[in-house]
Amino acid sequence: MGLTNNDIFKKLRVAHKLRDDDIVKICTLVDFKVTKSELGAMFRNESHPKYMECGDQVLRNFLNGLIIHLRGPMPEKKDKNTIHKNTK
Repeated sequence: MGLTNNDIFKKLRVAHKLRDDDIVKICTLVDFKVTKSELGAMFRNESHPKYMECGDQVLRNFLNGLIIHLRGPMPEKKDKNTIHKNTK
């Protein structure tokens, strides 16, 4: 059996030495809200009664936030339809 979203999330948290506060802040970078209690439930053992499965949306938003956290925001793209004034 392959890795679950929870496994991937846990491994990224350990690899980047992130605490729950850090993960909450990273998720807010992409306007995604997650609570510490939700994170605690996702990081629990699967056999625990309060275990919560990490959905694709949670992992996707965390990854997008992590990119911004590590690289910074993407620079704005220039409009291709802009006419240059110095073409004379």
